[in-house]
Amino acid sequence: MIYNMVRWLGNNQTTVYIFTTMIFLAGLGIYFNLPKEQFPDIKVPQIYVQTIYFGTTPADIENVINKPIEKQLKTITGVKRITSNALQDVSVIMVEFNPDVQIEAALQRVRDAIDKARRDLPQKVDSGPTAQDVNFSEFPIMNINLAGNFPLEKLKDYAEELQDDIESYPEITKVDIVGTLKREIQINLDLYKMQSTGLTFYDIQSAIQGENINISGGELNVDNVRRTIRVKGEFKDVYQIQDVQVRSSTGATVRLGDVAEVVDSAEEQQDFARLDNNRVVTLNVIKRAGASVIDVSERIEVLLEKYRKERFPKGLEARITADTSERVKSEIADLINTVVLGFIFVVIVLMFFMGVRDAIFVGLSVPLSALIAFIPLQFSGFTLNTIVLFAFLLGLGIVVDDAIVVIENAHRLFNRFKNLSIKEAVSLAASEVFLPVLSGTLTTIAPFFPLLFWPGIVGEFMKFLPITLIYTLFASLIVAYVINPVFAISFMRRHEDEQHEDTSFKSIRRPLIIMAIVALPAYFINVGIGNFIVLMAILYVFNHFVLTPKVIIPFQDKALPRFKNAYRKLIAWIITGYRPVFAVLAMVALFFVTIFMLGVVQPKVIFFPSGDPDYIYVYNVMPVGTDARVTDSVTKVIERKVFGVIKKNKAEPAINSVISNVGKNAGDPFNPDRSATPHKSKVTVAFVKKEERGDISSQKLLDEMRNEIKGIPGTEISVQRENNGPPTGKPISIEISGDDFNTLIGLEKEVRKNIQKENIKGIEELKSDLITNKPEIIVDVDKVKAQREGISTSQVALAIRTALFGAEVSKFRDDKDEYPIQLRLKADDRNQVEKLLSMNITYRDMNMGGVLRQVPLNSIANISYSTTFSQINRKNQSRIITLGSEVLNGYNANEIVAEIQSKVIDKMEVPSGYIVKMGGEQEEQMESMMFLMGALGAAVLLIYLILATQFNSVVKPIIIFVTILLSFIGVFLGFMVFGMTFSIIMSGVGIIALAGIVVKNGILLIEFTDELRERGYPLKQAIIEAGGVRLTPVLLTASAAVLGLVPLALGLSMDFVTLFTEFNPHIFIGGDSAVFWGILAWTIIFGLTFSTVLTLVIVPCMYYINERVRDKYFRKKKKTALTETKEAVA
Repeated sequence: MIYNMVRWLGNNQTTVYIFTTMIFLAGLGIYFNLPKEQFPDIKVPQIYVQTIYFGTTPADIENVINKPIEKQLKTITGVKRITSNALQDVSVIMVEFNPDVQIEAALQRVRDAIDKARRDLPQKVDSGPTAQDVNFSEFPIMNINLAGNFPLEKLKDYAEELQDDIESYPEITKVDIVGTLKREIQINLDLYKMQSTGLTFYDIQSAIQGENINISGGELNVDNVRRTIRVKGEFKDVYQIQDVQVRSSTGATVRLGDVAEVVDSAEEQQDFARLDNNRVVTLNVIKRAGASVIDVSERIEVLLEKYRKERFPKGLEARITADTSERVKSEIADLINTVVLGFIFVVIVLMFFMGVRDAIFVGLSVPLSALIAFIPLQFSGFTLNTIVLFAFLLGLGIVVDDAIVVIENAHRLFNRFKNLSIKEAVSLAASEVFLPVLSGTLTTIAPFFPLLFWPGIVGEFMKFLPITLIYTLFASLIVAYVINPVFAISFMRRHEDEQHEDTSFKSIRRPLIIMAIVALPAYFINVGIGNFIVLMAILYVFNHFVLTPKVIIPFQDKALPRFKNAYRKLIAWIITGYRPVFAVLAMVALFFVTIFMLGVVQPKVIFFPSGDPDYIYVYNVMPVGTDARVTDSVTKVIERKVFGVIKKNKAEPAINSVISNVGKNAGDPFNPDRSATPHKSKVTVAFVKKEERGDISSQKLLDEMRNEIKGIPGTEISVQRENNGPPTGKPISIEISGDDFNTLIGLEKEVRKNIQKENIKGIEELKSDLITNKPEIIVDVDKVKAQREGISTSQVALAIRTALFGAEVSKFRDDKDEYPIQLRLKADDRNQVEKLLSMNITYRDMNMGGVLRQVPLNSIANISYSTTFSQINRKNQSRIITLGSEVLNGYNANEIVAEIQSKVIDKMEVPSGYIVKMGGEQEEQMESMMFLMGALGAAVLLIYLILATQFNSVVKPIIIFVTILLSFIGVFLGFMVFGMTFSIIMSGVGIIALAGIVVKNGILLIEFTDELRERGYPLKQAIIEAGGVRLTPVLLTASAAVLGLVPLALGLSMDFVTLFTEFNPHIFIGGDSAVFWGILAWTIIFGLTFSTVLTLVIVPCMYYINERVRDKYFRKKKKTALTETKEAVA
């Protein structure tokens, strides 16, 4: 069937070339149109529930909000984890579902549970409960900072104008403005005057609402025209409010301005922003999930330039900082350049073994497979991000495997059998190796299927890798059996014909003209593509005059045949006598020695790899209730220390910006809670690109900032680096859970004490998420006295809340917007406890016929000063305290965790009903480790099933599995010898990928040996001949995979755009891509290199042993049984 298919393709070459051109153009168009991002959109089934209930303490939030909602949430099927935070005025609940639950279904289930819980919630909550899904992709992509010698209100006007235009873009979710004042109309009541006139808060609220109205009265037919009647009474001027006549409950009328001051002012500033120590108004731009960060940023830059020219006054500076598009452009460009370099390396090694023409056929399978894979990627809703690009890079050396085997076999048959035409040779070659190629592709894909079911945030982050690889590997099969055979039929030449080709310039003139014609439009599409074509033309000329005649042909005619003969002699020697057994035993011994060395050396283990950070974050958390201005003053101290460290190290050239946020956007960007946090601030230090920093280390600066900033009294400060992967929590996280806070606090103190006692080093600073010193004033209402007066506790609470916090009684509207009208006591009255206690509670005494009475608050209530919890956290319906810390540079998180577990937690006597365990990143790490172990097991089973089906044998797949074992030895030895750090995620994925890659070598050897045995070759001759014939494709496939990953492993990057535009390729080693992906690349390089070398020896030995055992025992018994049967019949 394959033979006939390839012959048909050879007879219809025009159709194939048209198909190839369509694929090329479609894939290229999709590539340029795919949204570009640094990391993929992460969608996990997590639902965030928020409720706002002003004037409520964390303890009350826990009891009246969190517990009733949690009670209903825990009944939902598919829930994995429920965590809740009770803060002052705010309830935050996070519901995480199992990975098999769709996010839409999860959101609906949570909303249904909230509806059931509403009957148990307070009737007058201010907002919520509201449920929304958590999207980790919706975070600020840039900051636009407006600065200049202008009033803050003017800067705010310009910011709001710009905000409206940016938010009109469909790619933008919202734009937050930080560092401005919010206008509000304040009615500041004089307590003494209000009480002397007998007015209440309710009287004033009713009067204002009754006057500030704009109501339609219906329609009236006047002269056959229907006219709308509208009663227009809204305030046109702020100071009209003070002329409102307020009727008291006693019937007296009082002008509002006589008892209160009406001020057109602003809310107390709750957020501040500074850029490089200068006050700014900052716009944080948040894009929608799936939108291209590069396209969005370019649109905003065009808009901002228009504002600079047409709308902004002279002296107003608009500066963009923290622009993630710049980083995305840089990382994508680096990875693409690395892909191109890898492609060049792969083609060069192919040229040595296969010649220039065949190398080009095979090399073209790389871009063609990628372009075909782009088509399903678009339909899958993928963006072009670093994970997808790395998948292409990882597949760079793998996708050529199928083409190598087919083209190499065609080249061998075409040169060996002179009577075969090119069509017959290619058709026969393709059909001959179809089963091993198909089996090899399926075994390569098989390990990636289990990775599709990776749970949690890490799984959502990494799943793009296996999906892209599966698409690409299937595409490589199409290229190898549809496109490459036609290329071979059109251009393949016999080896002796290549040797006698014309080496004059005239013979290459036509290809150069074609390249020039292609390069011209390519420059209009992309400068890098045009430069790459020009580079290929230069290499083509170099190859024609130098490489092929001087290097490649001598290598193919002399070096390669000698190497093959030497290998045949080695196999002939090693499969003689007991040497095969000794070789296998030596391999087993090497495996156990490696495991022993692994236990002795104990290489460092990390979760996700990380290098020098591009961003440093200094988080400042002050006691809850701290005024934003106080927080800002402390933040200024932090800024001075940060700039001091920068100046001390002369690191100014490496710094892009230093941004400070107080209040809004001062928390963790991956935390969906967006409630006001005036007690928090964040200083962000942004660095220039790594290659532009010179000798300046951002990690060193981070360490110095930690030492310099710590110790500021009255605040908790944490200096952190950016996340290089998905958010997983702190590396050191100790969870203490139970019901009673006193017991939990006691266990927390015991943990701290024992860690200090055991002198466990490397912990930055253990910080508890339980803050117990939030000051509060308790108003204790004497219920007997209050009931005697006919006053309820709720009346007391409402009066105090309105006096202090205030109440929004109406809105004031002008041409621009509407603003709240806020009613409360004036500052002198509300900020003095004694005056507040003397406030009268006005009520109607029904015991005396509804007579209006006033009772001083201090006659029915007492106050006391106390402290309380600023936040109460719960996890799976139990209270929890979490001790968290970052790890100091030079220390390993896993080693510290192991020490804490063995020296502290395991030795503690924990009361029944209480749990002390490691959480945070460790929780995700253990989940990922268990999954990867299971995925490896599933991959082995899938590979075994495929091999058993192909060979119809139980033992031969086991022989091939030796290649997997050898790859593991290579990985562990490589990491130990070179002292490299083992990453659970990256090394784990690399080992799983190796399981599918390395078995191809064994398949090629055993499949051809079986074929030769069927042709009648003796056992030894079949093994030697199969090894000699398959040596080239085995070495080629392994070399291609290894060389394709070398640029990434080294962090080798070359800019093909500036190669000719500036005549400077900007060659750089050790970029950010190498930091993140280098460990995975080295895992595959170590494992594949070691496995390939030993596979060429061990697999023939094991095949020989297996066949000898079968001949001696099983086939002999079968032959004896057959003879006895014949004799019995006779």
